[in-house]
Amino acid sequence: MKNARDKLSHPSLTQNKVGLVPKDYHGEMSTLCGGCGHDSISAAIASACYELSLEPHTIAKLSGIGCSSKTAAYFLKSAHALNSVHGRMPSVATGANLAARNMKYLGVSGDGDTCSIGLGQFIHGVRRGINMVYLCANNGIYGLTKGQFSATSSLGVTSKNGQTNPYVPIDPIILALEAGASFVARSFSGDKNQLVPLIKAAISHHGFAFIDIISPCVTFNNHASSDKSYGYVQDNQVYTASIQDYVESVPEIMAEQTPGRLTSVLLSNGEEIFLKAVSEDFDVYDKEKALQLMRSFSGKKEILTGLIYLEKHSHDMHQTLGTTLENLRDIDLSKLTLSELELKEINESFS
Repeated sequence: MKNARDKLSHPSLTQNKVGLVPKDYHGEMSTLCGGCGHDSISAAIASACYELSLEPHTIAKLSGIGCSSKTAAYFLKSAHALNSVHGRMPSVATGANLAARNMKYLGVSGDGDTCSIGLGQFIHGVRRGINMVYLCANNGIYGLTKGQFSATSSLGVTSKNGQTNPYVPIDPIILALEAGASFVARSFSGDKNQLVPLIKAAISHHGFAFIDIISPCVTFNNHASSDKSYGYVQDNQVYTASIQDYVESVPEIMAEQTPGRLTSVLLSNGEEIFLKAVSEDFDVYDKEKALQLMRSFSGKKEILTGLIYLEKHSHDMHQTLGTTLENLRDIDLSKLTLSELELKEINESFS
C-alpha cells in the first residue's frame, strides 16, 4: 500500500506571517532510498520557504532528470512545477522567468544533470543571469543507473564495486564563478544549520544564486573510499564562516566583532544571534579570491562549505535585456500586435 503524508495539522503549530504551518510546505512522500541526502535537501527547502513566509503559489520549482530532479515532488506541493528533459532545466527556467518575472524560481538539479548532459545549459543559464536559485544535489555518481562515476567524481576515488575513477573532476563552484553567478555557495545535506540559512539567503538574492550541495548516495556512494559519503564530509568539512542564521532586511543594527570570537547581537524581533568573524583576509565580495580559494582546495581532503561569493550590485536577465516590468504573460495581445500602418512604416524603412 502506498504511503501518504498525513493531511491533518495540530492546531497548536506555529503559523508564519502568511498563516501557514510547516506541513503546508511539504510535498509527496519520497520514493528515494531511506537516508538519501536529497530528502534532507527537500526538507531544508521547505523549512527555508516556511521561515521566509513565502506563499507556495508564488514559487515555480523546475528540475531535469535524475534522483535529484525527482525531489521537486517532495516539497512545496502547492507550487508551480515542471519536470523537464535531462539537462535542459535552465532553458525552461529562462522561458518561464521571461514570461513571469514576479515569481520565485527554484531549480533542482544533480551533478549529472548539471555537469554532464546539462553542462552547456548550466553555463548559459548562469551567464544570462536568470533570477533564480539553482540547487545542485551533488553525490558524485549516477544513482538512477546504478552508481557509475559522474563528472564531479574525484580523481582516484573508487566505486562501490572497486573501480577507480581516472578523470579529473569538474567543480561546479568554479564553473558558476567563472560564468558570472552573483551568489555562490557550497553546503552539505547533513548540515541543516548551515544549509537552511544559505537557501534563505539565496532565495532573497536578486540574480543567479547557485548552491552546490554535497548529498551522499546511501546506496552507491556512501562507502569508506568515497569522498562524498556522510562520514567523509562530516570529518573533512571546512567552513568559510560560522553561519548561524539568515536575517531579513530590517533597520541597520551595528555590532563590532573580533575575528575568531563570538559576538552576541540582539535582532529587531527580540531574538539573539551569535556572529563569528572569519579571518580578515577572506572577502566574500572578491571573485578572484573566491576562485583562488576554491582552487587551493582542489585535490585536498577538506571540503570547503559556506557562502563563497556574493556580488554587491547584482542584476538579472530582465535588467540586461531591458524588458518591461509587467509580466509578458499578462500583456494584452493588442499591445503586442502592430497596426497595418506601423507594419508598413517598418517595411518601408528597409527599402
